[in-house]
Amino acid sequence: MTAEEYTRRLAQLISEVSDGEITVEEVLAAGHSLSALGLTSFARIRLIDAIEHAFGVEMDLSDELASFEDVGTLSALVARATAVGGTARAW
Repeated sequence: MTAEEYTRRLAQLISEVSDGEITVEEVLAAGHSLSALGLTSFARIRLIDAIEHAFGVEMDLSDELASFEDVGTLSALVARATAVGGTARAW
C-alpha cells in the first residue's frame, strides 16, 4: 500500500466510526486535527478497533495519543506497523 492509500483508508475508517458525522473529504483536508473535526472519545476507541481489524496490527495505547490527532501521522504509524507485522507505536 502507498502512503496515500493508507491515508485514504484511514479517512474512510474515521468517517465510518463517526457514523458519517465527519466525511472522508474533511479528514483529508489539510490543517484539521481529528478533535477539531469532532471525533469523540468513543469514536476514537472505535477507530482503534477498526484499525486493528482492517490492518491486522495492534495499536499500543501506552504511547502518545497525539498520534491519533492527525491522519498523516496516524497513516505513517499504521504503515510502519504493517511493514514489520507488529504493534503500532508512536515514535
